[in-house]
Amino acid sequence: MHHRLTRQTKPIASAAANWPALRRFIAGEHRLGLVMAQRRWTAAPYEFLRFGIKQAWACLFGGIAVALMIGTWRFYPPDAALARYDFLFLSMLAVQLVLLAGRLETWEEARVILIYHVVGTAMELFKTRVGSWIYPEPSIFHIGGVPLFSGFMYSCIGSYICRCWRLFDFRFSQHPRRLGLIALSVAIYVNFFSHHYVIDLRWGLFAWAIWLFGRTSVHFKVWTSHRSMPLLLGLVLVSLFIWFTENIGTFTKTWLYPSQRLGWSMVGIEKLGSWFLLVIVSYTLVSLVNAPRSWKGEGADTGARRRDERVGGMSVPTL
Repeated sequence: MHHRLTRQTKPIASAAANWPALRRFIAGEHRLGLVMAQRRWTAAPYEFLRFGIKQAWACLFGGIAVALMIGTWRFYPPDAALARYDFLFLSMLAVQLVLLAGRLETWEEARVILIYHVVGTAMELFKTRVGSWIYPEPSIFHIGGVPLFSGFMYSCIGSYICRCWRLFDFRFSQHPRRLGLIALSVAIYVNFFSHHYVIDLRWGLFAWAIWLFGRTSVHFKVWTSHRSMPLLLGLVLVSLFIWFTENIGTFTKTWLYPSQRLGWSMVGIEKLGSWFLLVIVSYTLVSLVNAPRSWKGEGADTGARRRDERVGGMSVPTL
């Protein structure tokens, strides 16, 4: 089916237009969309391009964190008065403030980030104490053996999911009840601690997650219409991306597993399962802020007006 747009269509008023840096982009993107929508062979790659741009925008906070890890590993002076970990902490704190001040992030997203920061730091304190991984460099801003910047690594996950939720206008079919999500997430979080002393229940948690999400589909809007995929697949793909990022973190010696002390090696693929469970915890936190909306079919709730596609705390016209 061809995307149908006419030249009489005008961009919808957007909150993003209030931010000067995006005004020209919004108008230019709208004009480009009018041209690309005329033919199938241009509409399809253009939609793919939009998908990539939206994903990049959703990864803004995480992308900055990864860039800082790589940059400080490669260029930060080892004899600097401010330790590398402290520089990372202050940099990520500054990034957070700039995103909020520039309306590149909403206060709802910031709340999720803060909660997940606390949840992640608590787990970091325990895991470093039992020797699951270490932070080999000194720092001033730390609790126990955990530098405070580490909590931002978890915050990146919450930020990504929260921004994707808005960017792609998530709707759901057969979404689990909130109480079920909370129960599973609490069990996952407790197991991250308890498996060091009693039996590891992660296989039961995997089965629980499959049972809970097995029939759930997420409907996401890239351009003019919604696409869909199994939510479980989406969670696995996010976990895989985090696993790749974790390899960057250990390669840059930002943190290390015991097996990597004498030389770097890739993080074991079994960690993918741990990240999958942790992504569920993050997803649950985000769902408590953004109540999941049910899928009722294309255009069922648009009424007489089009919806803006929100970008972080801002939006761009729906094309």
